[in-house]
Amino acid sequence: MEILAPAGSPEGLVAAIKGGCDAVYLAGKSFGARAFASNFTDQELEGAIKYAHEHGVKVNVTVNTLIKNSEMEEAVQFVQFLKDIGADAVIIQDIGLLKAIKDIPIKKHASTQMAVHSRAGLQWCADNGMDRVILARELTFDEIADVIKDSPIETEVFVQGAMCYCQSGGCLFSSIVGGRSGNRGECAQPCRKKYESEDRNGYILSNADMYCIDYLKKLDEIGVSSVKIEGRMRSEAYAYLASRAYSLAYKDPENPELEKTTGLLKTVFNRGYCHGYLDGVSSLVQATYPDNRGLFIKKVKVKNRTFSIKDTDLHTGDGISLFDGDMKIGGFKILTSGTDVTSPFKLQDGSYDLYRTYDPRIDEVKNLIGRPPKLTGDTKRSKVKVSAPKIERAKNPSKLSFYVSTLKILDIVMPYADRIYYDGKDFDEAFARCKGTGVECVMYLPRFSYKEDIPEDKDIPIMAHNIGQVEAAKGHRVYGSYFINMFNSFFPNDLHQTTLSVELSKSEIKDVISRYDGKVEVMVFGRLELMITRDPHLKNGTIKDDKGYVFPVYRDRFGFTHILNSSDLMLINYLDDLERSGVDSFGIDLRKRPVELATLVCKAFKDRDFQYNEEIKKLCGGTVNTGHYLRGV
Repeated sequence: MEILAPAGSPEGLVAAIKGGCDAVYLAGKSFGARAFASNFTDQELEGAIKYAHEHGVKVNVTVNTLIKNSEMEEAVQFVQFLKDIGADAVIIQDIGLLKAIKDIPIKKHASTQMAVHSRAGLQWCADNGMDRVILARELTFDEIADVIKDSPIETEVFVQGAMCYCQSGGCLFSSIVGGRSGNRGECAQPCRKKYESEDRNGYILSNADMYCIDYLKKLDEIGVSSVKIEGRMRSEAYAYLASRAYSLAYKDPENPELEKTTGLLKTVFNRGYCHGYLDGVSSLVQATYPDNRGLFIKKVKVKNRTFSIKDTDLHTGDGISLFDGDMKIGGFKILTSGTDVTSPFKLQDGSYDLYRTYDPRIDEVKNLIGRPPKLTGDTKRSKVKVSAPKIERAKNPSKLSFYVSTLKILDIVMPYADRIYYDGKDFDEAFARCKGTGVECVMYLPRFSYKEDIPEDKDIPIMAHNIGQVEAAKGHRVYGSYFINMFNSFFPNDLHQTTLSVELSKSEIKDVISRYDGKVEVMVFGRLELMITRDPHLKNGTIKDDKGYVFPVYRDRFGFTHILNSSDLMLINYLDDLERSGVDSFGIDLRKRPVELATLVCKAFKDRDFQYNEEIKKLCGGTVNTGHYLRGV
């Protein structure tokens, strides 16, 4: 089993390799999911690969963002360049990019952003030229063991580092609310901010980091090919210590250096640790604080600025910090030996949380890493032509597709609908009511379903959210939701119809459609889903951010929690423009909505009648939005 470590910079590369890993992953200056890491120029990439290979270490390069039409040629040229300079693999998210690079002979790894969490997903990747899948972090250990049994492809599992609150590849919170797309490598980390709910306040979407060093043997036994350490945005000391700790734990677990190394790892970056979902489905949230505090030592009682460090492993030279809840009171370095420590600053009597934030041995690690060599190369990018010529699209009236979750709303929308995506427990009844009416009833699959339970009846159309569901639903008429992340016109024309990504702008939608010969849908109304999470602690209701925006929350019948946008997408004023662009149908989401609103929306969008706009806006809480249609990402 491979130990795979992060390299966010030349310093991080050297650190990870000296730590003892078998492979590193890193990024160029574009198309990487960590856009704010230092990353590597083309010349540095070539030098980094040469340096790694000289030390017997493989290099996987991330090209794992969604790619616009205008960027595709550059992205393909970059992948060709990576092949030319000897990269061992590329990590990708975009299905259109996968199609565009199918003839470039380089190993291709499916990013965790592809949300692969089923045997069917592994099979799709194997059938489509991929060599490895980085599995979704939402899987439990037992589910991983089941999914990868007799896998036709290599598998990789995260074991260390940040744990997204939302299912990877399905988060729109940063994009819709903050204007920075996580799917484009610019996540603003909304899950690390404070929120209020009906029964809980604090950092209630902030997960503790994964620390799964004690799972290495078990993961190896079930056949996992590679275990991955997250952390390209972290220091070179972290890269070394994480690489060293996991390499020792797997290859030399009796080494006396292991305990010291793990202790330093927990000091250099620590916002609380968990096993992810490997232990099973339970809350991973560490709601007290979202940032690095170092290693928690204990709760201390302070009197006259003095407290005891007896029975701790704190020593002279260690840096410590005191916190009261989520407020940092202050920090200082221990300068004297003994069991009592006195704060150099004013400190009220009381109880505080004590953390070690620095250990002098970390400086020894930095000295051991040293300066990186000059990473250079002289290979130039080849000029690779990638074209998606414009096509003539039939100018047909756009159809109306309604997302519905109850039979009551289904009966309201049927006179106006061409299609219904039914997301309710009583699908058979919904399907029966639509049969013979000319209204198509499509089964809306759960967004996460590692068993991929698809009805045997091939006459039932399916809405899929990921490639595993597409694979499992072969033989059915398959629709792709906006979570399948169609971002460009290179997206394969394998589905009956695909909903475009809601992160595309007006001009980008027009350009994609003008070069794509498949059917496309565009979302035009409803509360977009910002997050879906497996975390069980959020209840039905709302959460409110520090700006006063309120986001509806509901748990679905499969146990997953959905967080919706604070206001509704409303593009009724742009329907004519979209229809002229060649949009085949419009998506209108009326799930969890009242009868009065559903009735008005049906009338307004069927007749494109703007007289209902103000009343709809009022029923939506007083505000609506145009999403990314006028701004893009």
